[in-house]
Amino acid sequence: MREIIFDTETTGLDNREDRVIEIGGVELENQFPTGRTLHIFINPGSRKVHPDALAIHGITDDFLKDKPPFADVVEEILGFFGDARWVAHNATFDMGFINAEFARLGMPPIAIDRVTDTLALARRKNPMGPNSLDALCRRYGIDNSHRAKHGALLDSELLAEVYIEMIGGRQAALGLVSGKSTDQAIDLDDAPILIGQRPRPLPNRLSEADLAAHAALVAKIGAKAIWAKYEPQE
Repeated sequence: MREIIFDTETTGLDNREDRVIEIGGVELENQFPTGRTLHIFINPGSRKVHPDALAIHGITDDFLKDKPPFADVVEEILGFFGDARWVAHNATFDMGFINAEFARLGMPPIAIDRVTDTLALARRKNPMGPNSLDALCRRYGIDNSHRAKHGALLDSELLAEVYIEMIGGRQAALGLVSGKSTDQAIDLDDAPILIGQRPRPLPNRLSEADLAAHAALVAKIGAKAIWAKYEPQE
């Protein structure tokens, strides 16, 4: 199963007026990172980046001036996603913007049954939260110290690691390592299990009073006491 973990950055919060200005994606195949990624900056036309959005992602109007419009990159985006599932954190936001861009071009939207929302998944697994991407990175021990600002590709890479952890795939994927071949799976059933011997036995943590109370309980139960099977006979 192919999945694309993706993220967008936008000029603002209203997909009726604001535009997608960056999209990043990471490909997973059967929960393995393949090393294939997508990263595109997009010219929003006459729509300017809202100051609040600029504070989050740092992408300026001047930087976007020479970037292609969405219409020029839509085939590249669709070619990368193909028939894969679209996986995003707070997917309602990202898919609202993506489908709004498609609608402007007279293209059909991505069906909701092709979308996985990792925020909804995180809320089911961690109902007490918090479940932001930064919070999930901390929960699963994923280094996000280089995330000074939001960025579509960086956030997709972090989310891919979080997603693999949330669905229990870390043992199979062995971390998000780009460029590694995934053709040779590791058969954990055939791997040897090594159990080390302690250099010295652990000290008994039971007090004399604990032992006496246990002996009294066994004596009270009598011959039916299960402990009698394992205690040395005098």
